[in-house]
Amino acid sequence: MLNKFGPSSHGEAQLQYLDGDFRVITPGAYVRCAVTGSQIPLDELKYWSVDLQEAYLTPEAVLQRHFPNALKTAG
Repeated sequence: MLNKFGPSSHGEAQLQYLDGDFRVITPGAYVRCAVTGSQIPLDELKYWSVDLQEAYLTPEAVLQRHFPNALKTAG
């Protein structure tokens, strides 16, 4: 089993998201945010969904994905 600091690669990694950790399935340097599409370097990955098996760049992206109306302001 590879860990998150296994062989370096410059492409996109494939991960299995676990509770409090993740497992590298295919080595790479980054994953993509499921909301923004932005690259997230593995050493900066902090937010993900175990149920949906997807990564998020920021807490706001988590809210946007799970609670789409939470960030809308009253107009």
